[in-house]
Amino acid sequence: MRIALTGNPNSGKTTLFNAITGKIEHVGNWAGVTVEMKEGKVKPSLNKSGLQMSVVDLPGAYSISPYTKEESVTRDYITNERPDVIVNIVDSTNLSRSIFFTTQLLELNIPVVIALNKSDLSTKKKTMIDTELLSRLLQCPVVSTISTVSSKNGLEKLVSEAARVSQTKDQEPPKINFSGTKGKKADVRRFEFVNEIVQMVEKREIDSAKQTRQDKADRIIASPWFGIPIFIGVIFVVFSISQAWVGPWLAGILGGWIDAFYGWVQGLMGSGVNPVVSALLLDGIIGGVGAVIGFLPLIMLLFFSLALLEDCGYMARVAVIMDRYFKKIGLSGRSIIPMVIGTGCAVPGIMASRTIKDERQRRTTAMLTPFMPCGAKLPIIALFAGIFFGGQGWIGTSMYFLGIVIIALGGLMIRKMNGDKSKSHFIIELPEYRIPSVKRALLSVMNRSKAFIIKAGTIILICNALVQLLQSFNWQFQVVAASAPEASILASIATPLAVVFIPLGFGLWQFAAAAVTGFIAKENVVGTLAVCFAITNFINVEELSLAGGAAGDVSVVFGIGAVAALSYLVFNLFTPPCFAAIGAMRSEIGSRKWFFGAIGFQLGMGYTLAFLVYQIGTLATTGELGGGFVGGLIAVVCIVGIVSYLMIRGGRKTVAKPAKLSI
Repeated sequence: MRIALTGNPNSGKTTLFNAITGKIEHVGNWAGVTVEMKEGKVKPSLNKSGLQMSVVDLPGAYSISPYTKEESVTRDYITNERPDVIVNIVDSTNLSRSIFFTTQLLELNIPVVIALNKSDLSTKKKTMIDTELLSRLLQCPVVSTISTVSSKNGLEKLVSEAARVSQTKDQEPPKINFSGTKGKKADVRRFEFVNEIVQMVEKREIDSAKQTRQDKADRIIASPWFGIPIFIGVIFVVFSISQAWVGPWLAGILGGWIDAFYGWVQGLMGSGVNPVVSALLLDGIIGGVGAVIGFLPLIMLLFFSLALLEDCGYMARVAVIMDRYFKKIGLSGRSIIPMVIGTGCAVPGIMASRTIKDERQRRTTAMLTPFMPCGAKLPIIALFAGIFFGGQGWIGTSMYFLGIVIIALGGLMIRKMNGDKSKSHFIIELPEYRIPSVKRALLSVMNRSKAFIIKAGTIILICNALVQLLQSFNWQFQVVAASAPEASILASIATPLAVVFIPLGFGLWQFAAAAVTGFIAKENVVGTLAVCFAITNFINVEELSLAGGAAGDVSVVFGIGAVAALSYLVFNLFTPPCFAAIGAMRSEIGSRKWFFGAIGFQLGMGYTLAFLVYQIGTLATTGELGGGFVGGLIAVVCIVGIVSYLMIRGGRKTVAKPAKLSI
């Protein structure tokens, strides 16, 4: 038996799916979070019918007539796959809009059960809904649900009703015929029918026209003047907690456990083990993977904070704040949604761009979304912020806002290249402010942490083991002395690449090797540096300071200073993402020309930014330009020249050509 979950965006559909199946899918307070179908089995505790039940979570839709790709997915599944029953999630706080979609579903001759969701919020608003009368008028079962709490809040009854109606199949559509009219007239008649039903079943004690406390709060939080400063302050506090205050303390504890495990394995191996095998196991696998895992507490705290902000309704306000700026650069206001999702992982963020109808805006969004630092880049931010900048929260905050600035500039450039002057319109429903659920935030964090650990135990482990082997042997497959790693295969491969990075301040083969492995998975940057410099615990800055000599200068350990470290950080954050995200980008862009243009644009942007950071930073701190300035300047001028040419050529496309006389 297949149950299709349908409903308007932000009706609580995915939350209900999680509650029924026990799965953990991303829940957001905006349209476009569910960009593809998700399927799961009904929990045994809710299924008393004895039937095998699978539930399909469909993308949110306002109408059976699709406007976006996500609505097309919903329409096509319902009409082509013909599920046994449709559970239509109706937002009880916005009944009239939800019932419009319900009337369309009832005409498909598929049994429908209405889940009157968020019934606790409607009660709080002193809105009473006569569910029995609504059921009689629509001639289908109506069950009040609260999907955010426990299974006792109507979910068991909902599943039971779905099983019952799927067997009886005696449901009739509402006694009104819209087939006699077409187009807008049909919609008008449908709206009139819906309004009549709502007036009969709903009684409100609070005048919705009055300005509430939430409305007053939005006038400040989402205002053009205060919105951006508040957003900067919120992100700064989040990064300070996760990267400077609580995060390093927890990471220090975890790092101590990793060091203890390293010492325990080293003791078990003894002194009779082959040095290559010992280095591979201790430095390549335990040390490299442990260096990445050591940043897990910082990542978990950041994800937890962002999950709370999203759950309380604040992140939807961020979309409103950024929309007024995105319009000016030719992007859709919906573009902010993939970018916010991309802060967790670039892959689902890029996939979320398919909810944008305009093809050019969709491709541009998929191209620019990786510029938002994702979870895989957080270990790199934490590493360099902790070692070279004392764990200051402003480093992470500035990287996020630099990403937003780059997206704005990139959007403007791409718009000029394409000669586009169209305007976008953005409509979003702002959810009510609410106390965020700590449980949901923890579940979200655990799910993301699990994915992070799996990646560390597979892709990163293999890459670090390979890096260790390449560093242990020369081309004659002789073991390289620990004092001469520059004779290794890895050094010989990475040294020519390092020349390209001299104008950026990190022309060392270790950093070149880490940058290359970072394209496989961004966490590899930390793991590769750990292997190359034989460091197992990046969190213990005191230990690194001791390695730096009497002065305690960590730049002695790595061979670069703070300015070059910032340049390296910028380069890794704003060049093309990992292979998985590149694959998602190719799929969503759907054009070879656009795809390779996107890769070139990202490479050029990352290189140019790193060059400017290093050269300007060096000039400001020492009064002199950095090494390799001339070569880097030539490369940057070429990059800027190519972009400028494409923008000028795109501008010519908008100039109307005189009509030719045809005979």
